[in-house]
Parts: sequence; C-alpha cells; structure tokens
Amino acid sequence: MRAVTSLKSLSRPLPLRLTNSLSNRTEDFEPLEAGKATIYCCGVTVYDLCHLGHARSYINWDVLRRYLIWRDYDVTFVQNYTDIDDKILNKANSEGSTMEEVSEKNIKAFEVDMARLHILPADKMPRATCCIPGIQTLIGELENKGAAYSSDGDVYFDISKAKNYGQLSGRDPNEQQQGASGRTNEGEEERKRHPFDFALWKKTKDGEPGWESPWGRGRPGWHIECSAMVREEFGKTIDIHLGGGDLVFPHHENEIAQSETANEAQLARVWMHNGMVNVGGTKMSKSLGNFTTIRALLDSGVSAMTLRLFVLQAHYRKPLDFTAEALEAASSGWKGLNAALALGDQFSTQLGWPETQALPSGAMKAQNMAWDDVLLGARVRFTEVMDQDLNSSGALAVLFELAKPLKSLANRLERGDQAEQQEGLSALHQRWLLLRELAAVLGLQHEPLQAIAETGSASGNSADIEAAIAARKAAKQAKDFAEADRIRDQLSAQGIELIDKPGGITEWRRS
Repeated sequence: MRAVTSLKSLSRPLPLRLTNSLSNRTEDFEPLEAGKATIYCCGVTVYDLCHLGHARSYINWDVLRRYLIWRDYDVTFVQNYTDIDDKILNKANSEGSTMEEVSEKNIKAFEVDMARLHILPADKMPRATCCIPGIQTLIGELENKGAAYSSDGDVYFDISKAKNYGQLSGRDPNEQQQGASGRTNEGEEERKRHPFDFALWKKTKDGEPGWESPWGRGRPGWHIECSAMVREEFGKTIDIHLGGGDLVFPHHENEIAQSETANEAQLARVWMHNGMVNVGGTKMSKSLGNFTTIRALLDSGVSAMTLRLFVLQAHYRKPLDFTAEALEAASSGWKGLNAALALGDQFSTQLGWPETQALPSGAMKAQNMAWDDVLLGARVRFTEVMDQDLNSSGALAVLFELAKPLKSLANRLERGDQAEQQEGLSALHQRWLLLRELAAVLGLQHEPLQAIAETGSASGNSADIEAAIAARKAAKQAKDFAEADRIRDQLSAQGIELIDKPGGITEWRRS
C-alpha cells in the first residue's frame, strides 16, 4: 500500500522567485506585507476589440494571480481602463459617435472576451475619466516641486528633475529621440524642453471632450493616469506592476519618474513584463495585415482553453509565435488533457466515484488533502517549477503526466469497455482530483466539446447546456443583455427552460 502524506507536510525549500524588469534579475518575492500581494496591471485603451497580444498578456497575469492565491496570498488586483485618448476620439469621429459610446462598447466587449478566456475579473477596474481630480492633484504636486512646466496650455514633466531616469528601460536621456515621450500630437515636440519630456496634461481642441483645470481646459496625458490610479487605490508603493514588454518605454519609465518624484517613494517593488506576440515570425501589426482579435479567433472555432494552453506553453517573458501549426498542436494537446479533466464529471457513476463539489467560480484555493507519495511528488514538482518565475510550460508537463492514465481510462470507457478494479479506481480518483486542482491554478477547466460560443449553439447534453448558461452569465456580467437574451432564446428553441434564482444561480429543465 502506498504511503499517504498530508499537504501540510509539503515543504517548499525555495521561495517564489520572479524576474524583476527593474533589476533584470530573478529575485525572491518579498511583499510589503507578509502573506499579501498588491498588484496593478496596465489595462486596455478601449478604442477597439482586444487582440492576441492582449490575450497573451492577460492570460499570463491571470495565472500569476491564481498561483499567488493558491499559494495562500491575499491578493488585491487592480487593472485600469484608458477611456480618454486620441485613438478613442479618432474612432468616435470615424463612426459618428462619441468618446463615451466608443468606450462603453469596447469595455463591454473586453469583459465578454475575458470571460470567454476564463480570466478572473480584477478586484477593481478604475477608468481614467473617473480619476480626473486625483490626476490634477498629482500634476499640481509635480508643478510645486518644479518637475512640471506649462507650455501653451499643455503641461509637461521635466525628466531632468527625476532621479535615475531610464532605470527601467536603460534609455539614456542624452540620446535625442523625437517622439520619445510616447503618444504625441502635431507640434508637441517644439513645446518641450527635452525630447524625453512627456505630457501630463493636454490642451483640448474645440469640440473635444475635456475638463477644466488650473492650466486651462484639457485632458490627462497617457502616463499620468496610471500613476494617479495606483496612488488612489493602493497608496505610494505596490508589490507588483504588470504590463506588456512594449510598455517598458516610454509608459512605465514615465510612470516611475512622475510617481517617485511626486511621492518620494518607490512605485513598485517588482516590475513584470510579458513578451510580444509574433505571427509567423513577424511582429503582429494592423498595418501588416496579420492582426487577429480574440473574438475573431474564438468565433472561428478555436476553443478558449486551446488558446490558453497555447499561450502557457511558452514562458511569459519569451516571444510567442502564433502559427496555424502551433495552434493545431495546442488543440491536439488540449483534447487529451480535456478528456482527462472530463472523466470525473462524465463517468463518476460508472466508476463509483463520490459526487465531487463543483470548482469555485473564482480562483482555486489549495486543497488540504492527503496524497500518496506519487501524487505528492507531482504536486511538489508543479510548485517548484511555478516558483521559478512562473514556469508554466514545466507546470503543463506535470499536468500531462497526471492526465495519461486518466485519458486512457476515458478512452476505454468511451469505447464501452469495463472499468478497473475498485482499488485502482480509488487511486485514479485521487489523481483526477489533483489534476483538476492544478489545472484550475493555470485557469484550465473541462471544456465541453460542443460548448456554446457567441455565434454557436448548444447540443442537448447537460455539459453543453451548462456551458451555454455560463456564457449567458458572462454576457450578463458584462451588461451585454442582448447577447444574454439571445442565448436564452437559443436554449428555449431547443426545449431548455432556464430558472434564474437569487445569488446568481441559474437552474434548467427540459420543457
């Protein structure tokens, strides 16, 4: 009989280690307060649908968050919306709508896309337009310190007043570069003292939305938004600041400069950046015609879990090359893992397994169960690779190893073969429980083969109906009530009646 070990005896000889872009080293994670983690993630500028680069970034950071929670950290996760920007205004003008209408439409679309990818909603998602007082206060403080100056209705940050400007990106301010401050307007370079100086406040043109300020009617610059939101939500210093590698310069460099000059304190202890997405070896770009949105990809028939698995096969800091062949390989790998994850739900009665509690709708907490030495070893390996800078590919290897006998059993049962002896089935049940838990830490969950998509339909089996109900719930949470009604009507046409109950619970029955 195999030895059984409690989770409480699981030792972790190495601490969680994360690569800090600020030091360019992999370091032990030491939060401001033991057992807690404060995280700020740069969000989207809501002028259009999200693309594969967003999927890559937010899947990676969702896994970081889930893993910290599984490791028993109390995590507070804030992610912003940039809902005032030239790109939004240009889209509104081209559509004959308003900035608010463009923003609202794309915020709803973002929420639906993230729900489909099984990404946890942030604890808070502040909008730039709701933080104007805090932004103006921060600019005023910089002005009082002599670190900001006005020029023809604009206000700029003077990088000569920042300590160690370039510490994150390694850029030398003495290297002259036009447009170095990021998103610039026509004629802006002539109004600045140094090419690296960047706008804190921008004078608005006639007909553009704006706010009254001590410097005249205008709107915030891109970089100041995040500094103000971090301070408003967390205070002067946070544990982790997240973003894509394309944000290192100028956005994050400028965040550090303005926040640390105003607050006289470190902005973030750890900076983490994910690698870029290439398509067939070429950087993804609208101008190159290789640009793909999350919605277009999922609606084409690629499953959400396949996309998640594809992203997690590469380390978060490395470039990710998107090709049809790589996606097909991920799809093949997910089919096997999905079959193993489905085993307990699909064949529990036939296997004589006890009824299993449903997975939580949020992040998975570590389960304090007794594991035999084989399963404990798998759990330790999973923890060790994830502790080494979120090595998700190594974690997936552990999942595939756990899944092998489960997938084999699922295949035999699908063919109508008999199950094994009871003792063997008990060990396999424990293996399935561990697989399900560790998969959930990576945000992977059983996906019905014919699960409903926004453009799809549900078949008559229970798993697909539950998937349709989950899609409807995601649409309602995103306030896309037209889509929620469409799913209800689709199910009704198939003879499925939904009963909404208090607490967000929906039951169903065949009418």
